[in-house]
Amino acid sequence: MSQADAAPTGPADQDTSAEPTQTAVPDGRPGAASDTVRPDTRSRTFALLGSEIGLVFRRWRTWAMLGALALVPILIAVAVRVSSRGSDGGPAFLSDITNNGLFVGFTALTVSIPLFLPLTIGVVSGDTVAGEASLGTLRYLLVAPSGRLRLILVKFAGATVFAVAACLVIVLVGAVIGAILFPIGPVTLLSGTQVDGWSYVGRALLLVAYVAMSMLGLSAIGLFISTLTSVPVGAMAATVVLAGASQIADALPQLDWLHPYLFSHLWLGFGDLLRFPISFDSFGQNALLQLAYVVVFGAFAYARFASKDILS
Repeated sequence: MSQADAAPTGPADQDTSAEPTQTAVPDGRPGAASDTVRPDTRSRTFALLGSEIGLVFRRWRTWAMLGALALVPILIAVAVRVSSRGSDGGPAFLSDITNNGLFVGFTALTVSIPLFLPLTIGVVSGDTVAGEASLGTLRYLLVAPSGRLRLILVKFAGATVFAVAACLVIVLVGAVIGAILFPIGPVTLLSGTQVDGWSYVGRALLLVAYVAMSMLGLSAIGLFISTLTSVPVGAMAATVVLAGASQIADALPQLDWLHPYLFSHLWLGFGDLLRFPISFDSFGQNALLQLAYVVVFGAFAYARFASKDILS
């Protein structure tokens, strides 16, 4: 009896006693914990992203800005329609509107890039973190738990979705008002080649992607500035001012050495998308430029936010 009750000391006895542990806890392998955590992590991330996008588009301010952007193609189309000097003065493509209403969206997008789009992007990106801090909800977001890196990524994603929506509104409203006020037909590209309306729709979507991508660098800068203050108006104003300063610097020939590094340098470089065949050279260059700003200022934003004391 004493031998049977004694604790096992041999190697074989130790291996046998270890087997029930492995069988009872099959998820004790190294990858099992991550297998059970990842779905929950992904669900929290998507829930947070959906909440952020819903927050952006539930605000009256957002719809007011989208409405203002929608007015740009409407005003252009109406002005060209009622004008008796449709081909006198102004950019050459204004006269093309009278021949084809599909040019309204392209014209409105070109007009909006220097001022209206940076203004709205600056408002949204500057409000990302500073707005939560001013409302006193930032601490609760981190307690959720959201994680500071995840919160930064979700805030940037929300600003990106708004940029895409803003560009789509301009192009779609331009196409609708152009079809109402002007004839619709084959579109003559910048290379002189004519394409049908459906081919131009594909190019218009590429224009939307190009312009929305052009705003990513500015969104990252606004996100970083938003982590520096709890006053959203200050972050918005600083972001918009930097957008204007970049364009002014890009227009000065004395700073031609700096031009390729400015985030606004290729904002109007989408002409290759309106040629036949399509060239994606400017698209790729702009993507690399914006990616560099997103990486650098995204890292700055996280570094600042990760070490920031959240008091509200």
